[in-house]
Amino acid sequence: QVQVVESGGGLVQAGGSLRLSCTASGLTVDTYAMGWFRQAPGKEREGVACINARGVYSYYADSVKGRFTISRDSAKNTLYLRMNSLKPEDTAVYYCARTQQCYPTITSRDNSWGQGTQVTVSS
Repeated sequence: QVQVVESGGGLVQAGGSLRLSCTASGLTVDTYAMGWFRQAPGKEREGVACINARGVYSYYADSVKGRFTISRDSAKNTLYLRMNSLKPEDTAVYYCARTQQCYPTITSRDNSWGQGTQVTVSS
C-alpha cells in the first residue's frame, strides 16, 4: 500500500525559505514521476512541481518557477521541495504524490493523499 508522509512546513515571513520532505513507503520515488501539490483555503488543489521518473526533467507551475526546486534522494526514498522567496500567496497545505503527467499541467495519479504539511507565509 502506498503511503506518503509530508513534513517541513511552518510559518515563515515573506521572502523566506522552507524545505519540504516527503517520505514514501510502498513505492520507490525514483520509479515514478513524483510531484508536489498544494491546496489553499477555498481553492482547488494544484500541481506546483514535478520530476519525471528518470529524474532528468523537472516541471513547475508558472507561479513558482524560479523559486521552487523539486529533488529526490533515492537512498532515503524521499522527495523534496525547496521553496525560496516565499510569498503570502504560497500559503497552502502541500502534498506529494505520484503524478500522471508533468506537462503541460501537473496531475496526480493517485486518488488518495497524505495528511500534507501546512505552509503559512506572513506578509
